[in-house]
Amino acid sequence: MNTRTEHDLLGERQVPADAYWGIHTLRAQENFPLGGGRVRPELIAALARVKKACCLANADLGYLGAGQSRAIESACDEIIEGGLADQFPLDKLQGGAGTSTNMNVNEVIANRALELLGRSRGDYSAIHPIDHVNLHQSTNDVYPTGLKVACILGVRVLSAAAAELQGALQKKEKEFAAVVTIGRTEMQNAVPMTLGSQFASFADALGRDRWRAFKCEERLRVVNIGGTAIGTGLAAPREYIFLVIEKLRECTGLGLTRAENGMDQTANADSFAEVAGILAAHAVNLQKVSNDLRLLHFAGDIVLPPVQAGSSMMPGKVNPVICEAAINAAVRARSNAALAIELASMGTLQINEFLPLLGQALLDAIYVCASADRMLARHVEGIAADPEMCRKHVDETTSIVTALVPDIGYETAQNLVVEFRVKGGRSFRGFLEDKLGKDVVDEVLSPARLMALGHSKNGPDKRKA
Repeated sequence: MNTRTEHDLLGERQVPADAYWGIHTLRAQENFPLGGGRVRPELIAALARVKKACCLANADLGYLGAGQSRAIESACDEIIEGGLADQFPLDKLQGGAGTSTNMNVNEVIANRALELLGRSRGDYSAIHPIDHVNLHQSTNDVYPTGLKVACILGVRVLSAAAAELQGALQKKEKEFAAVVTIGRTEMQNAVPMTLGSQFASFADALGRDRWRAFKCEERLRVVNIGGTAIGTGLAAPREYIFLVIEKLRECTGLGLTRAENGMDQTANADSFAEVAGILAAHAVNLQKVSNDLRLLHFAGDIVLPPVQAGSSMMPGKVNPVICEAAINAAVRARSNAALAIELASMGTLQINEFLPLLGQALLDAIYVCASADRMLARHVEGIAADPEMCRKHVDETTSIVTALVPDIGYETAQNLVVEFRVKGGRSFRGFLEDKLGKDVVDEVLSPARLMALGHSKNGPDKRKA
């Protein structure tokens, strides 16, 4: 293997000559072989945006030459667009509060910038990963800022995905508005309702999730870039500290603001914990809706789209696998959210050493929920109602007598149930029609009457059984 020699605090090492990363990345690969998976590309791209903003600020203030800044900016743009993805090999489980990932990004940007200048990789006299790419920065202000940028962009994706699922559920709400079925509590038949109203409750829950995801952005806009090591801005020019946030707003298109207390935003990760709580709430709704769809399919009220054969042994079996997959995603997201909250509490004094795992857990939760939302939205679009099965459920259950209580009273209604259980018959609805008249029963069990908010005095004539 062709190699180049690089050095750091601990000495010299041979690095593959064709690698854009350098000695710091090499050591991190050796030190953290934990198998946790690579750092998420969304975070890498966000860190490149931060590096670009820092480069522009330093260039405007004369700390970087025009050639250096142009090359660094171009390298950052490539990474933002998803280029050089194979040059970020580090495990997302790592010590050092993100220093390894920050240095990986610094080294890749430096070596790509050198290449753009016609120089060899590793020729750090022209562009150095620390002296130029990381100029006036620390991992402790770059990493939290990059993570917030990545999370803001992520929750925008999540909000759009939740809106997509909400819209699919609202379409079914309208489509099933006239289908009368039975509501259920504690896994028992309860009172009649419309199938559309069931989907309305799903849609409303997703509507809240959509709003929560949108509001997450407010919790993440305050960043500590320019604060360097502990938030005080030590070793950074004052004019740079005020300029870099403006450049970051330009590079991201986000309404970011500089922390008034940089030490607070460097040391405390409660804003991430708050977002994690919101993600957990969404995962709860996603899991509840998915499980309810399974139950409605099992009961026969709806028919879920068949998407794959369900068994290697039982011919003809089809399972509700999309709902099950969404439940898996929700459980995963809730676990990640809980992990992020726990890690937010584990920072010490002026830093949170566990921000890399916290960030990965948070981004994983965001994107697994967004993927599940889109997957489930497509599935919901193909759901069909079974009006005949819904009517059968309504006709056969004695629970529908509750709809008549305002008109005939509780005791009379109870007596009707007792009499039916003694005598039996083709259906309880038929029994009620014989006792009270078909027109009365039809009116009481109409979608409009069932879904009206309460009842009026102008209901059906009261009949005695």
